[in-house]
Amino acid sequence: MTARGDQVQASTTDQRLLGTRSPASFVHSDPWRVLRIQSEFVEGFGLLADLPPAVTVFGSARVARDEPEYELGRRLGAALADAGYAVITGGGPGAMEAVNRGAREAGGLSVGLGIELPYEQSLNEWVDLGVSFRYFFVRKTMFVKYAEAFVILPGGFGTLDELFEALTLLQTGKVTGFPIVLMGTGYWAGLLDWLRSTVLGAARIKPGDLDLVTLTDDVDEAVDVILRGTGRSAAEAETAVADSADSVLDAGTGDVPGFAGGTDQTGRPLGTEPR
Repeated sequence: MTARGDQVQASTTDQRLLGTRSPASFVHSDPWRVLRIQSEFVEGFGLLADLPPAVTVFGSARVARDEPEYELGRRLGAALADAGYAVITGGGPGAMEAVNRGAREAGGLSVGLGIELPYEQSLNEWVDLGVSFRYFFVRKTMFVKYAEAFVILPGGFGTLDELFEALTLLQTGKVTGFPIVLMGTGYWAGLLDWLRSTVLGAARIKPGDLDLVTLTDDVDEAVDVILRGTGRSAAEAETAVADSADSVLDAGTGDVPGFAGGTDQTGRPLGTEPR
């Protein structure tokens, strides 16, 4: 870059960098946002790169602990852990907490990917490995990149958004061999009926597109669909978890690749034994 005449600035770049009274408005500029976005991808990739085979589970944050859906999520998390999978959730309360809890209680790896929201929401206490994001699209990338399948529990707009994003990625071939399981026939049957009668009826999707998702109430069936859909046996998944466990979590220090010395929301080092 060349500047002459009145285009020459009176101060140098170093002076502006080191100046203690420089305006802070630059942190709200688009170039700075690009760096923040980049840093979120780097942090997420560094934290999750060594995960064992994992399944992402979506569901509502508005599920109370005494509701049947909470127990369903807890049993699902345990069954996935027993099959050798780590579980990834949004890290929040409700169904997400239930899945993280079930996985932790069964001795599996419990991952939570949080999001900055206008109201306070921290990672639930059952998350072993967690990170919070500013940007939804970065978080969504992590949900897909580090999972072999999706399970969708009953939920609201956020869950629906994640369901249809997953279906779109699978329909367009952006991901392949990626099972999607809807759990809760009473909750999801009406949506599938509408897709079949209205969307397919108007030729906006192909008949085979409805085969991209499996509807069930049975936890064991859901796990079986995932194992068969990914071409993996339970024994193979368990072996993969055992082989990668040391590189993901060091139980002595809580160190995580790309996230050295990380702690959860309580200050407990990530990767330490459950309290």
